[in-house]
Amino acid sequence: MKLKKVSPAQLLFFIYLSAAAVSSILLYLPFSHKPGVDVDFLDALFTAVSAISVTGLTVVNTAETFSPVGVFLLMVMNQFGGIGFMTLSTFLWMATGQRIGIQRRQMIMLDQNRSDLSGLVRLMRDLLVLSLAIEAVGALILGTYFYFSYPYGKNAFLYGIFSSISAFTNAGFDIFGNSLIGFSEDYIVQSVNIALMVAGGIGFPVLMELKEWFLSGNRRNFRFSLFTKITVTTYFVLLILGTGVLWLLETPHFYADQSWHRSFFYSLFNSVTARSGGLATMDINEYTTPSQLFLSFLMFIGASPSSVGGGIRTTTLAVVALAVYNYARGQRYIRVFRRELLDEDVRKASVVFSTGVLLLAVSVFLVSVEQPQHTLMEVMFEVSSAFGTCGLSMGITPELTAAGKISIMVLMFMGRIGILVLLFLLRRQTPPETYHYPRERVIIG
Repeated sequence: MKLKKVSPAQLLFFIYLSAAAVSSILLYLPFSHKPGVDVDFLDALFTAVSAISVTGLTVVNTAETFSPVGVFLLMVMNQFGGIGFMTLSTFLWMATGQRIGIQRRQMIMLDQNRSDLSGLVRLMRDLLVLSLAIEAVGALILGTYFYFSYPYGKNAFLYGIFSSISAFTNAGFDIFGNSLIGFSEDYIVQSVNIALMVAGGIGFPVLMELKEWFLSGNRRNFRFSLFTKITVTTYFVLLILGTGVLWLLETPHFYADQSWHRSFFYSLFNSVTARSGGLATMDINEYTTPSQLFLSFLMFIGASPSSVGGGIRTTTLAVVALAVYNYARGQRYIRVFRRELLDEDVRKASVVFSTGVLLLAVSVFLVSVEQPQHTLMEVMFEVSSAFGTCGLSMGITPELTAAGKISIMVLMFMGRIGILVLLFLLRRQTPPETYHYPRERVIIG
């Protein structure tokens, strides 16, 4: 098959697939492991897919398994999957003076979930610089704090760099051995990680507009895009709602013997990390079933479009909710923030939402068949975590069978490249329709 005949969606799909394959080989080789530690190829592949998809689900303990070389490779994979292949590629193309043609621009548009081709090269350049700057600030703060507050010695800044990259890319990997459970009472470490996860999950277009607003000489008259308004509103409504619901659900149970500030940070951190972060300050099994189900819902939604996170994304939920609300009120057009939404965007959100629900239901069924020893809640939580590229787990990941691992890998991969890219893989170039059949109504609902 000639490269020109391959669609941008197909090419992007094979690039991420190839990256996962190469990464699995690198993680399988002995130099990636600590002395005396063996990792079979399926576990190396699972870890590679989890790193490329910035999910964080693992079947091995990262701190006990991987050597400094392996840890460095995981950081590179997290960057590749989080910031995106096309962002890094655009930088290399510009650095080597290569022409960025229409096919490459179409791949950038798909990778970043954009709707037009204009300004993409400059966007990629600014996005890379801004992302690296945020990660550098996070690494400096965490590394310095680890050095003076914990007995990590010369490894403090290595921990800071890895933690900053993992949090900003929402990868969910850790090299402490127990995620951030050891920092359950350290609100400084938690606050920095929360800020990094929010920065990575709220969406790159939002970050770029915030940068433009900050540098603008007339901030009062600066107009944010409708995308940014919907994204920020939905993201923080879900964050606040998640914190409040978890607090209410667990106050009579897990929080019964906890101080108010510890309960608050547990709720806040879990509300943020369930959106795609994957880091944990507690054992999720301590929560009651309603809280675990609610976290599954948050993971299914995921982060914002054009971010490091997966799931159906925040704008999808917002547009579907607005469509239902306006339909119930008998309104034909969807108006929000003094703007009207395009019918195409409403259809797109409906397709993504319905496809996500169908994919989740089928995956829960298949994994339940493959893992009959686990409860439905455990399976649903694991599947939602994989689809949302979150990485939280109730502890069943290392116990997955070979078939179960493959199913979760497929979900993580789908969550990273996105439902729209998956659907675009099925598209074929067809001639324009020259005729229409008579229209007829059907009964709905």
